[in-house]
Amino acid sequence: MSPTKAVIVPGNGAGNVEQCNWYGWANKQLNKTPDMTCLLKNMPDPVTARESIWLPFMEKELQCDEDTVIIGHSSGAAAAMRYAETHKVFAIVLVGAYTSDLGDENERESGYFNRPWQWEKIKGNCRHIVQFGSTDDPFLPWGEQQAVADGLGSQLHKYTDRGHFQNTHFPELIRVIHKIKETD
Repeated sequence: MSPTKAVIVPGNGAGNVEQCNWYGWANKQLNKTPDMTCLLKNMPDPVTARESIWLPFMEKELQCDEDTVIIGHSSGAAAAMRYAETHKVFAIVLVGAYTSDLGDENERESGYFNRPWQWEKIKGNCRHIVQFGSTDDPFLPWGEQQAVADGLGSQLHKYTDRGHFQNTHFPELIRVIHKIKETD
């Protein structure tokens, strides 16, 4: 069985997600994939990205389920990980993932970082876990990204020159989704 849906969960502060970073481009590419639909919607509470608002939205509005690949960028990666602690999903693809509030008040208010990560539950609820990270990310120390990889045993794609993955195209992401789709 292969996934039938991909959902892109953006980072906080993304504004109109269709026009931000690689989100709109990736959405178009994935919607060209046979037997797959991709969803990309502006999130409620887009600045603070509160877990208490985003996770119910992912469940009820985006309908993330066992046939879904959740692609989470930055705070969207934190949301994908927390969602996978309590929901079965086909896969999570984490872009710029991290484990703490980084000493930032807005991140603290989001609610994702107020308790330990349940790595084993996440692994048990996902058939595939892929992670993209870059050592030159201006927002996320490499140690944070490596801690996610260590906790999840993710298939890690490590770069030295991609920053916070705010480019307009992301072909490696599309290749990974296609590979996930083909291998199951």
